[in-house]
Amino acid sequence: MNRCKDMVTNLRSKSNQMASAFNMSNFANRDSLLGPETKPDTMSRTIGLDNSGLIGLQRQIMKEQDEGLEKLEETLVSTKHIALAVSEELDLHTTLIDDLGQHVDVTDSHLQRVQKNMGILNKHINGGWSCMCMPLAVIGIVVLLVLIYLLIKYL
Repeated sequence: MNRCKDMVTNLRSKSNQMASAFNMSNFANRDSLLGPETKPDTMSRTIGLDNSGLIGLQRQIMKEQDEGLEKLEETLVSTKHIALAVSEELDLHTTLIDDLGQHVDVTDSHLQRVQKNMGILNKHINGGWSCMCMPLAVIGIVVLLVLIYLLIKYL
C-alpha cells in the first residue's frame, strides 16, 4: 500500500510540474506571437482630437487590429499545416502498427504449429524412437563418410 501511495504522490508531483511548465510556456508563446500587451489607454489617446482625428485614430486602431488578425491567420495556417503533417504521420504509424500486428499473428501461428510438431516429435522420442534413430543416424553418417572418401579418391 505504501509503495502505491508513493507512486501516486510521485505522479501527482510530476503532473503539477508539467502543468506549471505548460502554463508558463503558453504565456511566452502568446507574447512571441502577438507581442506584449502594453498598449496605451484608449481614452488617453483620444484627448484633444477633433472628429477627423477620431476617425483617423479609429482607422489606425482598425489597421492595428487587421495586422494582428493577419498575424493570427498566419499562425493558424501554420498550425493547420502542422496538424495535417501530424495527422499524416499518425496514419502512417497506425498502418505500420497494423502491419506489425498482422506479422505478429502470422509468426504466432507458425510458432504454434512448430510447437505442436515439436510436441509430437517429443512424444515419439519418448516412445522408444530414440533407440532406433541413434543406430540409423550412425549408419547414415558412416555411409556419407564412405561416399565422401570415394568421391575424393576417384576425383
